[in-house]
Amino acid sequence: MRLYLFTTVLALAIAGLTNVTAADARDYPWCVQGRGVGYPGDCMYQTRGQCLASASGRNVTCGVNPRAAFGEQRPRYRNRH
Repeated sequence: MRLYLFTTVLALAIAGLTNVTAADARDYPWCVQGRGVGYPGDCMYQTRGQCLASASGRNVTCGVNPRAAFGEQRPRYRNRH
């Protein structure tokens, strides 16, 4: 019975941890970009400072996440007279 309870709790814990999708991680505005991480790169930084700290010593740069920069734009409203 203990093994069953432990296995159930462990499975629920793992399911809760894996609830974050790859799309969620790419909503941040800054990406580490360059050789080895590709383009748009590793986009998990909320500030440029975080990105620069991660890029330090790795021969990569920081850039704006294209999904954040060129994301869905608000519709333009025409003046209807």
